Amino acid sequence: MAYVLGLNAYHADAAACLVKDGTLVAAVEEERFRRVKHWGGFPSESIRYCLAEAGIALGDVEHVAVNSDNRANRWRKLAYVLTSGVGPGYVLDRLRQRGDRADVAGNLRRHLPEQEFRGTVHAVEHHLCHLASAFLVSPYDKAVAVSVDGFGDFSSAAWGLGEGGAITVDGRVYFPHSLGVFYEAMTQFIGFPHYGDEYKVMGLAPYGEPRYVEAMKQIVKLKDDGTFALDLRYFRHAAGEGANYQVKDGIPSGGRLWGDALAALLGPARDPAAALEDRQRDIARSAQVTYENAFFNLLQAVHRRYGADAVVRAGGCAYNSVANGKVLERSPFKKLYVQSAGGDAGGAIGAAFATWHRLGGAGAKRHFVMDHAYWGPSATPDQIAAAIDARRADFDAAGCTIERIGDEATLCRRTAEAISDGKVIGWFQGRLEWGPRALGNRSILGDPRRADMKDILNLKIKRRESFRPFAPSILRDAVPEWFETDDDVPFMMQVFRIRPEKRQEIPAVTHVDGSGRLQTVTWAGNPRYARLIESFRDITGVPIVLNTSFNENEPVVCKPEEAIDCFLRTKMDVLVLGDTFIERP
Repeated sequence: MAYVLGLNAYHADAAACLVKDGTLVAAVEEERFRRVKHWGGFPSESIRYCLAEAGIALGDVEHVAVNSDNRANRWRKLAYVLTSGVGPGYVLDRLRQRGDRADVAGNLRRHLPEQEFRGTVHAVEHHLCHLASAFLVSPYDKAVAVSVDGFGDFSSAAWGLGEGGAITVDGRVYFPHSLGVFYEAMTQFIGFPHYGDEYKVMGLAPYGEPRYVEAMKQIVKLKDDGTFALDLRYFRHAAGEGANYQVKDGIPSGGRLWGDALAALLGPARDPAAALEDRQRDIARSAQVTYENAFFNLLQAVHRRYGADAVVRAGGCAYNSVANGKVLERSPFKKLYVQSAGGDAGGAIGAAFATWHRLGGAGAKRHFVMDHAYWGPSATPDQIAAAIDARRADFDAAGCTIERIGDEATLCRRTAEAISDGKVIGWFQGRLEWGPRALGNRSILGDPRRADMKDILNLKIKRRESFRPFAPSILRDAVPEWFETDDDVPFMMQVFRIRPEKRQEIPAVTHVDGSGRLQTVTWAGNPRYARLIESFRDITGVPIVLNTSFNENEPVVCKPEEAIDCFLRTKMDVLVLGDTFIERP
């Protein structure tokens, strides 16, 4: 029996996972415990959870794999430092951060003093981890693997071929050239300053026109071999000028990435406090088009090289669900897989599986496919009851009724009726999702037929930008009737066009361009969520519910106590905690 603990540590979205004999046992991001978005320190609480889920101690873990290797591309790093003119302070700061990340055994001793680690630590190069996180848990025996992100171990993109339990890394794009940096710089320039705000640009883009695409051809240069290069005049990161990514007290941050030349090219940057104007919408659309052009240039090139039918994606840019939805349309590939945590958290899985296969576990034959995302903590009925009892006075003060409904069909019917009445539902079930998307276990649900549901959700709970879309969860067999596709999309990682004749029926989940970021729901993957959607279909004729994450400007709720807190401090109408149905008057 061989355990491999995989880590993403001292980097945004710190996380841990546990693999037993080549099968995933548990996986969770540290932010879910620390309650700070993108928390980036050492994932001690995630490690504790993974060990508890498996019923083992740290001493039972033979191997720990971390998704960073300071030795990777070392000569390129040295050459860059010697020739680029970056300051010594920048170099020293980076070295300090790398020291923290490299001392895994020391961190385990400091952060889990009650445990003893006697195993071996494996440092696995960042982009190899991304590629492994996509391919080694995919349903394909052979596939092209592509990783695109900001930076990791001095490169921003990598690609190769996965076959069986092995992956070759045959090409890379190195620092300082990066599509992730381009997109993040545009995010900041448009006036979204926080780490991880790129999804706002993707949501804003359909409201604009691609007026700046020609200008952006000066910023991102595409090459015939599929690679790309940034014109560094428009960026500050290459010289380390105030743009040094760092994690302080677990919170990731970076300085301004864009240079003054960008304002000369596109006009002044937006102050985050200022209202959005058409120019920012047009810059967002142009940035999305520019990213897609570079991404599909790369996909065309790797398909020419390998000729495989399937492609798997990872890296932070794998969260660009709009581009993902166009892969089969704009590239020769016929199959696509993106696991639920494509970003740096997912590197923990990549590190663990790459290490397990390299060590030759069980002959290193692949037998695990990640076809669902439910790998995090759950709550027992007793824990849910205790959490409710602890807040009984608050529920009473709010006039709530609390009812336990032991029959699942009745519970789902009651919930579906509430959704069809226009109520907002907090839905807390089973194990927490792995990755940033709520997929029916930690979700807020609403009626997709109501044109005003987006405004209701933003007013009652989410308090976020009005242009950001909400997603449709749909029964798998209903997909071709409602969408211009017939794909499995279990992780909400692809955007597809809703059929024109259906858009007016589900306005709350139809984006301005007629698309939706769908999640396909199966009875095998999540039977209770499927039953709920089926119940809603029986009432309304629509096999879809609106789904957004169960949170309010915080990480997705993990424990029943957090779900109750969110319910009581917002204007949510119903909270379904396991089998317990709680309703406001």
